[in-house]
Amino acid sequence: MSTTNIFTPFTEEELMPKEEKLEVIKKGKQFSIGIPKETCLNERRTCITPDAVQVLVEHGHELIIEAGAGEGSFFTDLQYSESGAKITNDPKEAFGQDLILKINPPTEDEIDYMKPNTYLVSALQINLRDKDYFLKLAERKINAIAFEFIVDEYKQLALVRLVGEIAGTVSVLYASELLALSNGLMLGGITGVRPAEVVILGAGIVGEFATKAAIGLGASVRVFDNSLSKLRRLHTLVDSRVPTSIIDPKELSKALRRADVVIGALPRLNMTPIVTEEMVAKMKKGSVIIDITIDNGKVIETSELTTMEDPYIIKHGVIHCGLPNLTSRMPRTTTKAISNFFLSYILNYDEEGGFENMLIRKNEMKQSLYMYKGRHTKKVICDRFGLTYHDINLLIF
Repeated sequence: MSTTNIFTPFTEEELMPKEEKLEVIKKGKQFSIGIPKETCLNERRTCITPDAVQVLVEHGHELIIEAGAGEGSFFTDLQYSESGAKITNDPKEAFGQDLILKINPPTEDEIDYMKPNTYLVSALQINLRDKDYFLKLAERKINAIAFEFIVDEYKQLALVRLVGEIAGTVSVLYASELLALSNGLMLGGITGVRPAEVVILGAGIVGEFATKAAIGLGASVRVFDNSLSKLRRLHTLVDSRVPTSIIDPKELSKALRRADVVIGALPRLNMTPIVTEEMVAKMKKGSVIIDITIDNGKVIETSELTTMEDPYIIKHGVIHCGLPNLTSRMPRTTTKAISNFFLSYILNYDEEGGFENMLIRKNEMKQSLYMYKGRHTKKVICDRFGLTYHDINLLIF
């Protein structure tokens, strides 16, 4: 009896049995989010607006907000509670949630309030940290994400860019205030009066928005950076012709002697400052220096960290402002911008089934962590503080 071939549209490989993939059922309540009140550096910004709270509560999250957390940004406890958040007077309760959203990194006492395996999302401001901070976090087995390392799907530092846009604009607005205070000069735009000279060090996001703000106010702007591609990008983005230059000490020194305002917008982590004390000493009396990236390495040798109560110091007759939280001068705008980011950030993770799932699936998420379950996962931090480095890709498969 002859055997006939049975017709099948499938290949032999497709007919092989495969393991069944079960759908992960999402829970109704995703996770609890704690928003503690900021306690250091006269911080006035916060991470979430009442409108964002309402959306998150509707998506099944529980939000615990410490009383007074939104006061600096002009949001009341009543607005938060009406949006569905629980208001607490106990910082321990705010720090005891699954996910903690903060602007400044927690203090050592605040780290003690946190549960093991908590997700902490805050700025890092590496220049203001010491080794003990990282050891204390490791002791509590925390998963820590830094604003400075959060990368989006386009490989852009999403939150750094957002805050940088505000910082660039604020730096010029504040510099114009200080300039009026020191020698009564306005930045420019007046018929028959020579505009003030603004020198911007750095052609990144902060430099770009500082340039736009200074041009908008009528100042004469000059931009320095060591990256030709960044300078080229700035030329394309800014319509008016802005003179740009590579950082050549002779050229820079000449520009600084003429400058009324100097904006430092170049991160100099573990690097020497670009503007030396000698250059500052030759600057005009009453001119203004704003070192925006002071928390990430000095651009100007003479700049120092300052606070909201004493925002500037005077050296060699030049006003120096070194506020690490400069955008805190515009707290409501900054809070709204950061809140928009976190709203989409958290809802995006809901779609994927939470943080742990995202860590396995998305490389960008892995890059934003500087600590995973108490292990140090950022080489730049380990090198600086002499900590043991663990490759995140070997910890999460």
